Amino acid sequence: MNNPGRLKSSSSELDLDQPNIEDYLPSGSTIQQEPHGKLSLHDLLNISPTLSEAAGAIVDDSFTRCFKSNPPEPWNWNLYLFPLWCFGVVIRYLILFPIRVIGLTLGWIIFLSSFIPVHFLLKGHDKLRRSIERSLVEMMCSFFVASWTGVVKYHGPRPSRRPKQVFVANHTSMIDFIVLEQMTAFAVIMQKHPGWVGLLQSTILESLGCIWFNRAEAKDREIVAKKLRDHVQGADNNPLLIFPEGTCVNNHYTVMFKKGAFELGCTVCPVAIKYNKIFVDAFWNSRKQSFTMHLLQLMTSWAVVCDVWYLEPQNLKPGETPIEFAERVRDIISLRAGLKKVPWDGYLKYSRPSPKHRERKQQSFAELVLRRLEEK
Repeated sequence: MNNPGRLKSSSSELDLDQPNIEDYLPSGSTIQQEPHGKLSLHDLLNISPTLSEAAGAIVDDSFTRCFKSNPPEPWNWNLYLFPLWCFGVVIRYLILFPIRVIGLTLGWIIFLSSFIPVHFLLKGHDKLRRSIERSLVEMMCSFFVASWTGVVKYHGPRPSRRPKQVFVANHTSMIDFIVLEQMTAFAVIMQKHPGWVGLLQSTILESLGCIWFNRAEAKDREIVAKKLRDHVQGADNNPLLIFPEGTCVNNHYTVMFKKGAFELGCTVCPVAIKYNKIFVDAFWNSRKQSFTMHLLQLMTSWAVVCDVWYLEPQNLKPGETPIEFAERVRDIISLRAGLKKVPWDGYLKYSRPSPKHRERKQQSFAELVLRRLEEK
């Protein structure tokens, strides 16, 4: 049986992002009387919610707004501010950026000169090897954060390694993983990436117990689900980190959480991440920008300012479904980080609606149009 309270909540979420179509109609169009037998624009919009939704999507699409990067307001538009802006560009690109590149390069040299011998020479001492590798990965992530002049404030107790627990966080960019990893070496579940990021995934991050998947491969779901269940049972495994939205969202909204992390039968530890856009927007739009260019954007900014909250662990309540559990945790994260919930599946960003869904909409729309025309 459906939960009325939950349905009401979902409806209110839709209403929050639903524009008032009448505000965008031409003056007088809502009261203009058409000759008998003709339909006005106002009549068309009243035929069914389907047309209103379509018009609303054109005017103000709440789905694509989740994945838009809002450019900062220009402030260098007058005579005395423009020289200050030019001075800032010189400082950021010609002084700070080279220093950050040198620091990151030194970090890689120290990391690789330590990680490679440890990884190959301590093969027979797995516990010691994993401990050293964890520390080295945390150190390397700290070099990355320093290369952006990262100002990260952590709230709450530091995560610990325990069996049957999983950490879930909202997702803005791949740097979320770096920000969290410098504090605790997590094993993350992540989309397999090409290029140098993919090389790091298959070599260095593989040693942490990270789990990779390919969004285009349907069979990967079963394999990943089994790996997740096996990982959370190990007391010595690194804490498991999952981004249940499944895609990067612009840190203004949270989209639906996938239920996979919430049906493992273990404790879920919510993590809320909120970026301050005073210096740079940390959102990574992977369709428009490579991760390399994203890092360069961060390294040429003044600083990346961020708050991370480790929130109270949550468990599945009696009679609660994994989907309801996921929504409850999303509520907690959204409230703490000041994010707005929207009832969208983030995977729609990568795929089109199913034919069955379109057919149901078409059939409903056709029935309502016929009924309205019969009334006329």
